[in-house]
Amino acid sequence: MNGRFLELYVRLVRSLLPSPLTIAFLLTAITLAIVLIVNGLPSGGFVGVLDWWAKGLWQPGLMVFALQMMLMLVLGHVLAISPWAARFIDLAVRPCTSSARAAAWVAFVTMLVGLFNWGLGLIFGAIMARKVGEKATREGLNINYPLIGATGYTALMIWHGGFSGSSLIKITEPGHLSELMGAGFNSPLPSSISLGDTVFSNLNLVVTFCLLIVIPAVLFLLGKNSQGSVPKLSPHPFPEEDTKDLVGAEKLDRAAWFSKVIGGMMLLYIVYQIVWVTGFLNYFNPNNINLLLLALCLLAHANIKTFTHAVEDAIQGASGILIQFPLYFGILALMKESGMINQLSQFFIEHSNEITYPIYTFLSAGLVNIFVPSGGGQWAIQGPIIIQSSIELGVPLNKSILALAYGDEITNMLQPFWALPLLGITRLNAKDILPYSLVVFLVGSIVFAAALLLF
Repeated sequence: MNGRFLELYVRLVRSLLPSPLTIAFLLTAITLAIVLIVNGLPSGGFVGVLDWWAKGLWQPGLMVFALQMMLMLVLGHVLAISPWAARFIDLAVRPCTSSARAAAWVAFVTMLVGLFNWGLGLIFGAIMARKVGEKATREGLNINYPLIGATGYTALMIWHGGFSGSSLIKITEPGHLSELMGAGFNSPLPSSISLGDTVFSNLNLVVTFCLLIVIPAVLFLLGKNSQGSVPKLSPHPFPEEDTKDLVGAEKLDRAAWFSKVIGGMMLLYIVYQIVWVTGFLNYFNPNNINLLLLALCLLAHANIKTFTHAVEDAIQGASGILIQFPLYFGILALMKESGMINQLSQFFIEHSNEITYPIYTFLSAGLVNIFVPSGGGQWAIQGPIIIQSSIELGVPLNKSILALAYGDEITNMLQPFWALPLLGITRLNAKDILPYSLVVFLVGSIVFAAALLLF
């Protein structure tokens, strides 16, 4: 890719996109200004508008949603840095003997892991890319290490169609759609939408299959036709536990059997629920997914103490959700109370039809994700517009929500915010991986758009 173009692109991203928290404050101010300009002051005056915003910040149901998403990210990260994951990654990188083979294999495995959990996929892919670099250093292999680093980021372009997709798992909860739309919404809504209609729908299965084949194939060709060199990397450090001078109950914190018994009992309960109570597809909602992740983390780590250390390390990545989500909820409250949701829905209804609406949703979701780099936050803001427009246009809700999911995940390849943990682990810069993530963005966009038009 032309070096001057890449330099301009990186500079554009840095100059137009401040931190996500700053963007959240700016979006709040912009929404407030639009409400006042388009609709004028309500009967309560300017203070009344601020009351809408303030009450929206702490809506109990949405705050539960924020905590669920935080736990999903943290526990996925904790699982990715466990001894289980380390052993699996060491085995997985053995076939990576060239840039082409490594790029295709790392992308394929990372995307599979990302379908299970996006936090797990993000950190797993980063560590796997780093391990490939370390292998090349030890064995003197010429590889395109920036390309390998970019392939470790591919979980973020497929995750929202998997088991941790924020919108897809939230709509499995009975009553969530009605709660999101509010008491003033009169059209009938389903109590919930199961994963069988989203993650395991024909549309999403075809999209997922195509991505798992096409993206690694494209990255294989890029690796085949790129120059490489031997990277200079030392083994990625992991903290070692101090087990000296343990006294009394401290030994329980470091007893392997204790964490294994607790994790094992949780896992047995989960199996019981799936087999005899809910069935496989109906089991997966945000709370149950987090329970499964917690059980796996306790089993995968050596003991309670190492698990706690891993949580302390992982929780830094969830700080954005903690602070940003309430601001997104405030924006949603402004849009609801002012009637902006109805106005935006009406715009989509007037300028689209049953065929083109999913494409408009895909494109708008991709644009919104650049400024709101959070699937959960985006669902809180854009979800009500999509639901209302879908119902009035007669477009199936599951297809419209999948269109949002696809748009949200594909522009992660343009927005380097979630790549920050990967860049830290691989010791690469954003400009190193962006040429390849741009290619992934273009190819993935074609797959998503074609599927939405054909199904």
